[in-house]
Amino acid sequence: MKRTIIQLLSMSRRTKQVSLLLLDLLILPILLWICYAIRLFDWNVEIIPGMILSWILISGLSVLSLLLMGAYHFIVRAFSELFITKLAFAVSLMVITLYLLAYMKLTSIPMSIPLMYGFFMFGWVWFSRALIRFIVQAMLRSKARKKRVAIYGAGLAGQQIAAVLLHSDEHIPLFFIDSKKTLQGQIIGGLKVYSVEEAFNRAFKKYAIDEILIALPSISRSRKNEIIKLLEPAHLKITELPDMTQLMDGEIKISDIREVDIIDLLGRDPIPPIEPLLTKNIQDKVVMVTGAGGSIGSELCRQIVKNQPKQLIIYELTEFALYSIDKELRLNSNCNIIPILGSVLEQGKLERVIEQYAVQTVYHAAAYKHVPLVECNPIAGLKNNALGTAFSVNAAVKKGVETFVLISTDKAVRPTNVMGASKRMAELYCQAMAKVQHQTQISIVRFGNVLGSSGSVVPLFKQQISKGGPITVTHPEVTRYFMTIPEASQLVIQAGALGTGGDVFLLDMGDAVRIQDLARQMVTLSGLQIREAGSTYGDIEIHYTGLRPGEKLYEELLIDQDDTEVTEHSRILRSFEKDFPLDELQPIFKSLEKIKATEQDINWALTQLECYVDGYRRSGQIQVN
Repeated sequence: MKRTIIQLLSMSRRTKQVSLLLLDLLILPILLWICYAIRLFDWNVEIIPGMILSWILISGLSVLSLLLMGAYHFIVRAFSELFITKLAFAVSLMVITLYLLAYMKLTSIPMSIPLMYGFFMFGWVWFSRALIRFIVQAMLRSKARKKRVAIYGAGLAGQQIAAVLLHSDEHIPLFFIDSKKTLQGQIIGGLKVYSVEEAFNRAFKKYAIDEILIALPSISRSRKNEIIKLLEPAHLKITELPDMTQLMDGEIKISDIREVDIIDLLGRDPIPPIEPLLTKNIQDKVVMVTGAGGSIGSELCRQIVKNQPKQLIIYELTEFALYSIDKELRLNSNCNIIPILGSVLEQGKLERVIEQYAVQTVYHAAAYKHVPLVECNPIAGLKNNALGTAFSVNAAVKKGVETFVLISTDKAVRPTNVMGASKRMAELYCQAMAKVQHQTQISIVRFGNVLGSSGSVVPLFKQQISKGGPITVTHPEVTRYFMTIPEASQLVIQAGALGTGGDVFLLDMGDAVRIQDLARQMVTLSGLQIREAGSTYGDIEIHYTGLRPGEKLYEELLIDQDDTEVTEHSRILRSFEKDFPLDELQPIFKSLEKIKATEQDINWALTQLECYVDGYRRSGQIQVN
């Protein structure tokens, strides 16, 4: 039987339509006979006595009315309200036609037959399609395990997605959850609306729910976070519909359902950017981004092209990274993009590029950022991060660039690692250069970790969860500040526009997040449970591996907590920090050019960091790489 149905389903669309048409032609005369039999209370009645031509005419007109209304164009398995409407119009047209034929005495149909025939015609077409749909779905899904879904939010979006899921081969919606008391207990679209308490007390268990779908596309991040924390004790997978700006066509589809992104939960509700700050250093200007293929650099490029630069120079050392961002920018913007393969350790090349394209604004994002790797390769890290910044700002000043913005990190504040110390040295050089010249406005923007960037814990945890764990965390109490990449990039651009020369800007990162809590929340969103130490209950373990060389438990954004001022942007602070004269720093940077990865040179370099970078003290054995 199942094989027969699959064969029928595999027929062409035209063949299926013709088959339904022939089926109607076969059944409609029987319906007409039933009408006469009911009228005369005689089951032996002859169909329209002596009027076989009228029998053929009425059947043909019935099928024609269905054709005219498009009833045969609907897919039976996608039965909908629109089909019922079209069918109602077809039947109404047929009833009116029969009354006209009877009135004009073109057939011998009694006036009591047309309306009765219309009811039977409507019932037959509706019932036959519903029966076919039921049989097909029952046969094809009898062995398929469908995800049993509870929908949080009984509003328009929830109702739309419920209607879509009812026709899905993979999901079945079973009830709504809503916090509005006026909706609780109501039946909407055939599904009952429960309160959160009722859902936990009986509905989740009663309906054996597999997944909770949040159908509230317009809520804020903070409200979404509250809802998820409310639903976490159910230990069910939580998915969501994207925000309204992503549902542009107004029709919700199954493909719109996505997993809740941890990035949405950790990021604050975005504050709209101050437009003049976004465009000040970009609109109608030639802009250059170093490290354009990295996580921050590439997002900076995406934000820059939205603000109509005259030209964008993307400067990157890695060929594939440059190729990727170049291709993406060209596909999504009409901006003139100039890709340049090069290192920030080539000051001569930087000068030539800036001069050739008359660059006006530089965002310096090129850096080595992975703490353990730089700790193992201290000279490479120092040269790229500190010396590369010095060469970049030297080239910008020499060639008359208007604005230079260094993207720095919270790891530069009282660093315990070479990576953070190298970024602080880069900051010191920019501060010193800003004091001896006033042609180029030099600013430093310092912020914490960006969610989803290369090397971030979020993609690492996702990968570990997909493999069944364990999740590796360095320490139970380790915390970090987090910000989304788009928000960080927009704030970098706005901070650069606030600069007056030598400014150190700090981005408001919100509250620090405990990495252990981040891991636990990601496991919960996957519908899994943490397996605590010493327990056999749960799905995913957390292994604590210990702090890595140079790693801190807590990060800071300020060296001096008291020496700051608020800017015109609520999430950007200006800090006033200790600096050194340029003529004191230049000999050290000159020596950095010449040193190699020998034990003696590394000792010298780390000694300079201890001298100039507040809080830095070398840790462990020197790595000679």
